Amino acid sequence: MKSQIEIKKYTLADEEPLMQIIEAEGEEWKAYWAPEVREKYQKMLLDSLTYVAYENNEICGYSRSFVDGHIAVWVVDLLVAPKHRGKHIGRQLMECIYKDYPNHTVYVMSDVDEYYKKQGYEKIGSVFQVSNNN
Repeated sequence: MKSQIEIKKYTLADEEPLMQIIEAEGEEWKAYWAPEVREKYQKMLLDSLTYVAYENNEICGYSRSFVDGHIAVWVVDLLVAPKHRGKHIGRQLMECIYKDYPNHTVYVMSDVDEYYKKQGYEKIGSVFQVSNNN
């Protein structure tokens, strides 16, 4: 049976299976699933441009982005569950942004540059954390 990938906008019905995928990533993604932030992140998923990917009716990945007016879309999260990697699901999640926002430039805030380079995306800048040194 050929695998069927469906990309759709996130809804509350996706919340629990998506949080299970995020939590399965362990400590690296704890900033999203730890008890003290989980509820806030779940609200951010609704408030952001969030897409989920399903393979044969099983959630397998997601992307979360911010739309910056009429100019740009900033991708801040992209995750595909390990058993679903290598099937171009991440690329499909990125491409659906251009389908819905064809006149916007899409940027990625990355901590896994090698993945995006492998996809053929061009690195054009850096992200800096601003400290509050009061």
